[in-house]
Amino acid sequence: MHALRDGDHARVRALLPGPASASANLPLPDGSTPLAWAVETQDPSMVQWLLTHGARLTAGGTASQSVLGLACERGDPGIVTLLLDAGAMSATAQADAVTPLSLCAGHSSTAVVQRLLAAGAAADQVDTTGQSALMWAAAYGRVETLRLLIQHGAQVNRVSQNGFTPLFFALKSGNPAAPLAVLQAGGDAAQVAPDGTTAVQLAMYQHDYGFAALLVERGADLTALDRNGYALLHCAVLADQSSLVKVLLAKGADPNALTGTSRVKRRFEVNFKTGDYETPTRSPLLLAAERGSAALLRQLVDAGADPRYRAADGTTLVLAAVTSGKRAALELALQLSPDPNVTTPDGQTPLHLLLAGDVGPETGAMLQVLADQGARVDIKSQQGQTAVDVGQASLAAMKTLFVASFGARAR
Repeated sequence: MHALRDGDHARVRALLPGPASASANLPLPDGSTPLAWAVETQDPSMVQWLLTHGARLTAGGTASQSVLGLACERGDPGIVTLLLDAGAMSATAQADAVTPLSLCAGHSSTAVVQRLLAAGAAADQVDTTGQSALMWAAAYGRVETLRLLIQHGAQVNRVSQNGFTPLFFALKSGNPAAPLAVLQAGGDAAQVAPDGTTAVQLAMYQHDYGFAALLVERGADLTALDRNGYALLHCAVLADQSSLVKVLLAKGADPNALTGTSRVKRRFEVNFKTGDYETPTRSPLLLAAERGSAALLRQLVDAGADPRYRAADGTTLVLAAVTSGKRAALELALQLSPDPNVTTPDGQTPLHLLLAGDVGPETGAMLQVLADQGARVDIKSQQGQTAVDVGQASLAAMKTLFVASFGARAR
């Protein structure tokens, strides 16, 4: 076993001398066969030597799959070919009904899959979970293989027992060409997963914004909320995808649409508070402000977003922008909604919020923007603190920046 694992061919040959098949099939301590270990270590020359010396095409031990299945899972096309040349049965499935074709579709070459199909492997056979070879190919982003399987009759819109189609598997692969190939072959972009996730929403989760834009162009539902309570425009803003935002707005997405209730339940730590987290309602404009994108702010306002909107938790455009750490976003927010002294429900001004945060690369510039726009330092929050009180309690770096922008008023 150790000699096989280490690729020590000389020692293997010494331990398994002669051409007799009995030597090549001596079970190892775990009951597995030398051939299974040669396949496991992806050693084509040892596989060839063992086959020449009469190794049987079995895995032995507690393996739930054939040597061919193991070879397909490990992926080396040369090893799979050696086993097929030796008479391995391509139709052999393991205990969960996963076939060598499915394993090779996910892990090996298109040429190997072609040979398995030529040998009689069923292109659309499914395992105990309802997954087909096409789903395996899609899940691993093997575009040529999935096209080949479709040509041989694999159903492009087959649904697994968990409710997923090849398009969903392709989107999860991380290869942008895979979902496009499935769609071009007739994949149904309107399919919805059991949890309500649509193909375009999954594309957003996978950061495949080009494919998402394609589905939007084809008429994706712009109002549907995902599991987090976001419509597509909210997701595009959060991802800072200006080009996708442009497509969505052109297709009629509402620039003032509010986020909804999240279906994802999060709980507070027991020692702090009981109950669920409540995600505050946000407009696309507030989301853009919170992430500090001046470009998105301008894009949304030009499309009709209301800069005067105030969220249920009291957040305004300026209050959102001041938490972003981005000077340009704060400047534009103050141009669109010129109130540097707007307060949160507990009486904190933008200056309070900025001084209570961490010092970032643009903190000094943001303090200067507030100073230039007339931010007051004497407004008291409900806790009775002025901005000066907050600034004096801050770290030295923040105090220095505060004084640099507000001068004697900061003391």
